[in-house]
Amino acid sequence: MATHGLKIQEQYADAVLNGTKTFEIRKNDRGYKVGDEIVFDVVTNEGYAVGEAARHPLNGEVYRIDYILDDFEGLAQKYVALAISKVDE
Repeated sequence: MATHGLKIQEQYADAVLNGTKTFEIRKNDRGYKVGDEIVFDVVTNEGYAVGEAARHPLNGEVYRIDYILDDFEGLAQKYVALAISKVDE
């Protein structure tokens, strides 16, 4: 099992935190596997880690990859859809 630190824009972080966004679409340049964990680093919608985004409550929270949709016609080449759920500590 690996842990992946991933940046996420504030607009999407809110939806992950409240449970309405339970997936991530990512380029599979890390060799994601079911059971791997994701730790999010919230950045502003422009991509900078400053101000409110730096203090976002999603920062440091751990999520688990539960399912990977790969090689699907609706996804760009080398991209995957990751089904994620919060890891209860």
